[in-house]
Amino acid sequence: MFKSGFVSIVGRPNVGKSTLMNNVVGEKIAIMSDKPQTTRNTIQAVYTDEEAQVVFLDTPGIHKPKNKLGEFMVKSATDAFKNVDLVLFVVDESKKIGPGDRKIIDDLKNIKTPVVLVLNKIDQLNEEELFDLMKMYNAEGVFEQIVPISALKGRNINELLKVIKSHLEEGPQYFPDYMIT
Repeated sequence: MFKSGFVSIVGRPNVGKSTLMNNVVGEKIAIMSDKPQTTRNTIQAVYTDEEAQVVFLDTPGIHKPKNKLGEFMVKSATDAFKNVDLVLFVVDESKKIGPGDRKIIDDLKNIKTPVVLVLNKIDQLNEEELFDLMKMYNAEGVFEQIVPISALKGRNINELLKVIKSHLEEGPQYFPDYMIT
């Protein structure tokens, strides 16, 4: 049984969304930069293996818009919650839920799509800090699962792929094997 589906990657600017997507597909598709709003529109990347095909939508970071471009980018990102099979909400190693993450969590509470929290940059945490963060986010009651990773170092990416595939339905291969974007 072959599975396929569309997965939206959302989160604040600079939490590692593009790094994660590039790591999963194995090539640099999305621009990675420390400068917020480097990703200005939704980028599609395609991951295919013998079991599944996952089409990723990497959205601009969700932030409080300061101008028309910012408003367009936030709308593009929040539209990505709809018409997908799974939402990956990527957060970094910040010890508390800031206003940006709070806004996204509140938006996610209003959708029917399953949401997996991707806790990125775990290489910068000790075990106790990681456990505390997972407990804090779990208390929000929004996430089907929480997967800790390091997108930059490639840690736990295979586990994340397993979780993604578990949320996909049986379906067609939308794109040829060689296509990654």
